[in-house]
Amino acid sequence: MLIHVFGAKCIGIDAVRVTVEVDIDRGIGIHLCGLADVAVKESLLRTITALTSLDYRIPGKKIVINLAPADLRKSGSGYDLPIAVGIVAASGQRELPRLGRYLMMGELGLDASLRDIPGALPIAELAVQEGFDGCILPRRSALEAVELEGTEVYGVERFEDVIRILEGEEDCTDLLVRNSDIPVRPAAEAASVDFADIIGQESAKRGVEIAAAGGHNVAMIGPPGSGKSSLAKAMAGILPPMTQGEALQTSKIYSIAGKGDLRYGLVRSRPFRSPHYSASMPAVIGGGTDQILPGEISLAHNGILFLDELGQMPKALIEALRGPLEDREVVISRLKNKVRYPASFMLVAASNPCPCGYYGEGDRCTCTVGQRTRYLSRLSGPVMDRIDIQLWVRPVQSAQLGMIGRVEPSAVVAERVRRARTLQQERFASEAIRCNAEMDNRLVERFCPLDGPCREVLGKMMDRQGLSMRAYYRIIKVARTIADLAGAGNIQSEHLLEAASFRFLDRRETWE
Repeated sequence: MLIHVFGAKCIGIDAVRVTVEVDIDRGIGIHLCGLADVAVKESLLRTITALTSLDYRIPGKKIVINLAPADLRKSGSGYDLPIAVGIVAASGQRELPRLGRYLMMGELGLDASLRDIPGALPIAELAVQEGFDGCILPRRSALEAVELEGTEVYGVERFEDVIRILEGEEDCTDLLVRNSDIPVRPAAEAASVDFADIIGQESAKRGVEIAAAGGHNVAMIGPPGSGKSSLAKAMAGILPPMTQGEALQTSKIYSIAGKGDLRYGLVRSRPFRSPHYSASMPAVIGGGTDQILPGEISLAHNGILFLDELGQMPKALIEALRGPLEDREVVISRLKNKVRYPASFMLVAASNPCPCGYYGEGDRCTCTVGQRTRYLSRLSGPVMDRIDIQLWVRPVQSAQLGMIGRVEPSAVVAERVRRARTLQQERFASEAIRCNAEMDNRLVERFCPLDGPCREVLGKMMDRQGLSMRAYYRIIKVARTIADLAGAGNIQSEHLLEAASFRFLDRRETWE
């Protein structure tokens, strides 16, 4: 008897249907086919043991289990549940009339309990798109999808609960997960650093505020102890809350990666990822063998990727950021697999100006011009062109210590950022972008018109500093953000001048 049970596989942040075909016929042995990895092959022993613990009979015939499409590699332990249900139905031990109406995934314990699986949110979304009545998932995984509308999500803890749902003879509404089932989310922790805690650095604070208001990438160069890391952490506290669409997309990434505690619902706080400078290429960009997982740049989607000690990172890794910074997505290719992950993040990079770290601080620097140049050569021209705002962070002077207690707090800055982001959302309501930094050249020409005096000012700056056309458009985007913060309808010359002042690394004499 041939039975079809429907599961799913995640590719990127989306799921595709996998049909688990179970056929029992004359012969002997259990055969699993369909390009399954080791974890899936081991599911046979888990499944048989779990079914035996519930007094189900394993037929002494030939059992063929096919995972279709057969040319798509299957990985993970989530296929335990559909395989077990298929064996029970194909052997005729239980009548399951509702079998074809649900997607189901879950890992079976030897006692027939169900354990969590990654990717529950994309699987539930697939159930909506494919027209299924709902999906059956381990309870904790099901809580990830409780805010998804248009489908029934059952959260089960044991195999017997799945059989109850599929038989359709009992009322199983007690197994449906609802918003009221979500545990109370712990109170959100305040940002570890408040702007009021940072003394001085008014120019750097201004640059960080502009970056947060427009979603711009920012690089901070300065000696040790000047406050670069504190500024980056304080930046997380002034970003506006995520929209529903942003929260859903970010949550799907964390669901697939098996990270984050999504039993409290969708991720609402913007991510702040800070990998160590020794992190590998797959850890930052994404990768894997049987299953390609998102890296730090995708986990930072709609949030901040903070790269401290950028000058210590391998040059190849820094160069690998060029594509994602421009395209706001990453494509990871393997011999037999290709996955696309979103990677629209704000890059916040921090680095010392030279090997000793004290260039620009009087006589403290012992490095030669060549050493300074080689140290920051990892930041190639193409990479720096993609960083809109470049800040020189100097140590706090003793005269500024009297400002303690009189510095503007993050809450005030965050309100200005929120108003600027609201203007941008209204401006781009008909476009597929949300902030100024995401504009391409066509949108810059459309939404950032420059009058004659402004074009003349910008042209002179390009000739004097030798800026590229990419830098030209990025200066205009930063100027548009500065105008939004000021509540100005059009870009003025002073906005362009301030935006251009944040590109000091483009000048050759910087390190001489």
